[in-house]
Amino acid sequence: MSLRFWNPKGSKTLSVTTILCEDKQNAERRLLTVRKTSRLLVIALLLVASAAIETQAQNAVNQSASGRGELTVTNAATPANNTPIVSPAARAMINSLSSLPEADGLMYINAQRILNEVLPKFLPPKDLENMRKAFGEAKQNAGIDPSKVDYLVCAIRFRKPTGDLNFQAPEFMVVSSGDFSADSLLTLARMATQGKLRDESYGGKTMGLMTLDPIAKESEKMPLLKAFTEVGIVALNANTIATGSPGYLRAAIDAANGKDRISTDSLNSLVRDPNVLMSFAGSPFRSFAKSFGMLGTEATARAPRCDSKFGDVYVALTMDATNFMFRGISNADNPDTAKIIANLDAALLQYAMTAVPDKSAQTILKGFSIAAEGDEVLVRADFPQQMVLDMIQQQMKPKPMEATDVKPMTKPAVTKRRGRRRH
Repeated sequence: MSLRFWNPKGSKTLSVTTILCEDKQNAERRLLTVRKTSRLLVIALLLVASAAIETQAQNAVNQSASGRGELTVTNAATPANNTPIVSPAARAMINSLSSLPEADGLMYINAQRILNEVLPKFLPPKDLENMRKAFGEAKQNAGIDPSKVDYLVCAIRFRKPTGDLNFQAPEFMVVSSGDFSADSLLTLARMATQGKLRDESYGGKTMGLMTLDPIAKESEKMPLLKAFTEVGIVALNANTIATGSPGYLRAAIDAANGKDRISTDSLNSLVRDPNVLMSFAGSPFRSFAKSFGMLGTEATARAPRCDSKFGDVYVALTMDATNFMFRGISNADNPDTAKIIANLDAALLQYAMTAVPDKSAQTILKGFSIAAEGDEVLVRADFPQQMVLDMIQQQMKPKPMEATDVKPMTKPAVTKRRGRRRH
């Protein structure tokens, strides 16, 4: 016997089998949406983690001669020991980051300002609508609203050489905190990786580890890649999750338990202005000294012979109602060295403005100013938002096809065959 129910939307009746099939299809669609959302979230985390080491190492090299502009939270009141003064808002952010492990380079990304203020200015309306729709689906199906992420912090730390005097690749980590459940995100990560995460217990936490097979295969040819063959993910607390090198994640768990936490000086430098869009702070020269044995090896300690902040950098990008502002600082150890470096950088900037033929690049270079203040080199630039938008739109326009000297094809001349006439 078959049970049937009246369908108020039409004259057809619905059988129990039909209802069960429709429920199954709806459940499968919901599960597929959750899997797609979780896979995107995990891929984003892993991509950011994989890019963090390259981005921060490149910033450390490229910005070693950068400088400090007028920063609203630091500047004239900086004490003699070069410890920046921070605002109450920056102090609150520092407190939230104080349980991280020590780092040689830090990048702070203000996710909320970028998603809620910057992207709406530059994305086409359709793309903006699709982005917000995707955020709504992520919140509905995964319980995570990307627009409510408080911050992303990318950290990198360099390691001393091994006892056999071999260079060790640096470790990286990406930490995200916000209005979400870290345990739920970890569960979604397990679903997205389809069982590839294996559990490891450490410091009272359960860490998920995954081997990156393509990198593992390449590491057979390039041994230096072995340090990047494995990544992990762990919930540090109820609303903070970290992903990156397993060794660095273990250090993050130790720091969350109160061991070997990041120094206040590092955080003071990073969060000078909590309203920035992005900022970077690091010590490239100290990282070099650590990696190449100047501070000893893992087997042999060596006391540093010079305690200097030379080369320590801070770079930030922020915005107000009309402008994007670039600000930077580079420590030069003393006022004389600062003036020498500032004069050299200013001369190179002037040469670049005349040597670069691209008009847009010239406009950008003309916006920079370089000066020495005390024992620091300062760099600043303000760019109108409309100018940046116009430049982006100009770059996105399709380039006209160039005319080519292609001769039109002509048919070969047809010749009549002359034959002998038969009589």
